Amino acid sequence: MNEQENMPLIGDKFPEMEVNTSHGTIDLPNEYKGKWFLLFSHPGDFTPVCTTEFYAFQKRYDQFKELNTELIGLSIDQVHSHLKWTEWIKDNLGEEIEFPIIADGRGKVAEKLGLLHHTGGTATVRAVFVVDPESKIRSILYYPAELGRNMDEFLRIIKGFQKADEEGVAIPANWPENELVGDDVVMPPAGSEEMIEKRRKQEEKGEIECYDWWLCHKKS
Repeated sequence: MNEQENMPLIGDKFPEMEVNTSHGTIDLPNEYKGKWFLLFSHPGDFTPVCTTEFYAFQKRYDQFKELNTELIGLSIDQVHSHLKWTEWIKDNLGEEIEFPIIADGRGKVAEKLGLLHHTGGTATVRAVFVVDPESKIRSILYYPAELGRNMDEFLRIIKGFQKADEEGVAIPANWPENELVGDDVVMPPAGSEEMIEKRRKQEEKGEIECYDWWLCHKKS
């Protein structure tokens, strides 16, 4: 079984690795211990969609940091390419890229994370790993080369995970603008008759609202 088949999955600890970046050597995931981080790969520097993505990430960097979240990019380019590209973005688009970008020239990091397409080629796929403060992978998302990512969705993902962890709840579709429950959060499914009865009492007291005992929601 090769490294591609052993790629990390949701719930796994992010694999330990020392990476060379535009900000120097970084020890992952220990560099971000106690913080959330998004590691996102892109096919290559000096490409149109990737440029719009990095610009969009940087425009929201302060919002990510407010959520105790760091950003780190990755592609199979050399450090000098990353530095020249970010310099171009600063000079021509007016945004200085403040987060590091992994220079995975030999593709070892991309191979370990399953970011190289099985049909061959050297460009990394568009992927995002969301990693929590305990270095656990909480979400993995993939995008095709022609479709740029939505950075506001990543902010929503981080906010949703943090709320779910803090309150022991689940996050509904399109939260915080869900079509059924608005900005409410969803109660986990009841796992016993005792819990069902407890939910009914909570509903009677107005603590929660339910469509049925298995579909209950409440204000966050």
